[in-house]
Amino acid sequence: MTRTTGILADGAIHRLFAEGRLKSEAALDSDQIQPASLDLRLGGKALRVRASFMPGPGATVAEKLERLTLHEISLEQGAVLETGCVYIVPLMESLDLPEMMSASANPKSSTGRLDIFTRVITDRAQEFDKIPAGYCGPLYLEISPRTFPIVVRRGSRLSQIRFRIGQSVLSEPDLLALHQAETLVAAEMPNVSGGAIALSIDLKGTGPDGLVGYRGKHHTAVIDVDIKAAHDVLDFWEPLYARGRGELILDPDEFYILVSREAVHVPPLYAAEMTPFDPLVGEFRVHYAGFFDPGFGHAGAGGAGSRAVLEVRSHEVPFILEHGQIVGRLVYEHMLARPDGLYGMQGSNYQAQGLKLSKHFRPPQLKA
Repeated sequence: MTRTTGILADGAIHRLFAEGRLKSEAALDSDQIQPASLDLRLGGKALRVRASFMPGPGATVAEKLERLTLHEISLEQGAVLETGCVYIVPLMESLDLPEMMSASANPKSSTGRLDIFTRVITDRAQEFDKIPAGYCGPLYLEISPRTFPIVVRRGSRLSQIRFRIGQSVLSEPDLLALHQAETLVAAEMPNVSGGAIALSIDLKGTGPDGLVGYRGKHHTAVIDVDIKAAHDVLDFWEPLYARGRGELILDPDEFYILVSREAVHVPPLYAAEMTPFDPLVGEFRVHYAGFFDPGFGHAGAGGAGSRAVLEVRSHEVPFILEHGQIVGRLVYEHMLARPDGLYGMQGSNYQAQGLKLSKHFRPPQLKA
């Protein structure tokens, strides 16, 4: 049966470019279109602004920038973006969406794992990362490095965008039925509420040393977002170990990389998104929502046993996380069609992953 609502797959995204609905300042990178999303590329300049802002229904981003810009930085040869600062970067891609098509954006996996806060902004926007149906105009990316200073340049890819037609989120009965058929999360008794399926935290640890996660260090060197395996883990991260307790105390405003207890599976005809999760008392949150492309954790794409890596930050007070505690939820959506390529089929940094830092780090060297 042909679907009339759902997430656009890679072939349909290619057609949007062919039809002029998607435009770019330069030819696409060969791997820029993912199974259910498009990576967005930075343009040639970054504008340091006084503070984050929302354009609102009566203004364009450019009009706001005329008043809020502190200075302009060229990205043509690469530039450092400092922690604690807010930058607005015009993106190379722009949109002319059909009236029935909307879009949403999210940080790429590597972006979240570096604690880089990013949000896509459109003209007259009233929400970040949400592009209304029929939008025609430029795209901008707000960037604020939180833990590490970073080097970016024209063409760097920090965010990704998905396109959808109509209502595509699975209802709770449909989600339960899909889990029964496909095992979406490896849990004997899945926690499903509000049409989303829960993920819990693994604090038992992996390997002989019981590694449970990493805490970001402060006052580090810069990280070039376009270079893989360039940095030693221990120069930027403090490893955290279980030590038999099955718990972890989150310190306020520290950044942690942790991992889900459950393996995650996204079947080929579906896409998933992790929604931010806040306890009612608000002590911590899984910091970045994230896209899961069709094929993530799928055995046929080499992904059996793929865990979800979680970027976690505590708020005002220390908070004790315990093994098995719910820290996030996955929402599943229908694809309009099966993608031409599944996640991980052509190689991926994060398919079949366990606890894993971003692609920018190489493992620490073991001492003899």
